[in-house]
Amino acid sequence: MKILVCGGAGYIGSHTCVALLEAGHDVVVFDNFTNSSPTSVERVRELAAGSMDVVEGDIREPGKLKRVLADGIDAVIHFAALKSVGESVAQPLAYFDNNISGTITLLQAMMDTGVNRLVFSSSATVYGAADTVPISEVAPLQAANPYGRTKLVAEQLIDDVCKADPGFNAVLLRYFNPVGAHPSGRIGEDPSGVPNNLMPYIAQVAVGMRDYLHVFGGDYPTRDGTGVRDYIHVMDLAAAHVHAIEFTPTGRCLAVNVGTGRGYSVLEVVKAFESASGRDVPYQVVARRQGDVAECFADPSLAEQLLGWKAKFGLEQMCEDTWRWQSANPRGYRV
Repeated sequence: MKILVCGGAGYIGSHTCVALLEAGHDVVVFDNFTNSSPTSVERVRELAAGSMDVVEGDIREPGKLKRVLADGIDAVIHFAALKSVGESVAQPLAYFDNNISGTITLLQAMMDTGVNRLVFSSSATVYGAADTVPISEVAPLQAANPYGRTKLVAEQLIDDVCKADPGFNAVLLRYFNPVGAHPSGRIGEDPSGVPNNLMPYIAQVAVGMRDYLHVFGGDYPTRDGTGVRDYIHVMDLAAAHVHAIEFTPTGRCLAVNVGTGRGYSVLEVVKAFESASGRDVPYQVVARRQGDVAECFADPSLAEQLLGWKAKFGLEQMCEDTWRWQSANPRGYRV
C-alpha cells in the first residue's frame, strides 16, 4: 500500500516508517516539524530501502491534505498530535486545536478523497486512573487531563465516522509507555527541553546532561514503593502499526491495547539502565505528582488475537537501544 504517515518525522512515526518500508509499503511523511526534525527522515532513508516522500504541512491544512491523499494514498496512520500532559494542562486550547481540530480536518479530507483506512495513535491515558490492572479494552474510559481528553474525543470522532460510513474502518492503538530506539542508534527519542518521560530522563542523566533523576513518589503500594508502568519497545510498537494497517475491520472501529502486559517500577528501570550503560544514574525521591497512579499495565491479549501482534523485546533490550541512541546522539538530532 501507499501510506500517508501524519507526524511521520516524530519519535514513534519515524520508527514506524522504517517498519513500513521494510514490510514493502510506500510511505509519504506529512509533518510540520513542530516537535520533530527533518534529520530523522533523512536517517530513516539510510535505514530502509523503498519509496518515501516527505511533504511539509499541518493536518489543519485541508487543501494540502487533500492534494496528498488524492495522489494514490491507500491508508493513513495518524501520529500528528501534541503529547505532553503537563503542557496540555497549561495550554488546553492549543491541544484541542491541534489534536481535535486536526483530526476532524484529516477525517474530512479522507472522506472527500475516498481514503477509508485509518490507524490512530491513541494512548492508555484514555483509561485515566484505572481501578484494576491489567487494563483491558473494556475498562471504563475516564481521561484525567486535557491531553488524555483529546485522545478520547478523537477516538469517539473516529468511531462515529465508522458508524456513519460502513466502508470506513479504523484501528485505535492505545499505547502504554513507548521507550527505546532503533537498534542502529540512528533514530530515537529526542525530547525538547526537560523530558516528560522516564526513560529519556534516565538516559540524559547517564550521558551527563542532567545531574540526577527525580523519582516522583517512593511510598506507593508497590514492590519497592515507586510507580509501576508497562514499557514497550518502540520497534515493537512500530510493528504493531504495520499489523494494524494491514488489518481490515470493514465498517468497524477497533480499539486495541499495545503493551507488554508486564509492569516495571521506576527503580527497576533505573537498575536495568545502569546495567545496560555501565553508568550510575543518581536519583532523588521527591513528592508524588498529582494524578499519578501506583501501577498501570496492559492486557495485550486482544492485539495478539485479532492483529497477530505480540511484543518481543524486554526491558534489557529497551535500555540497551536507548543507551546506544543517547550515547551516540547526546544532543539528539541537534548538532
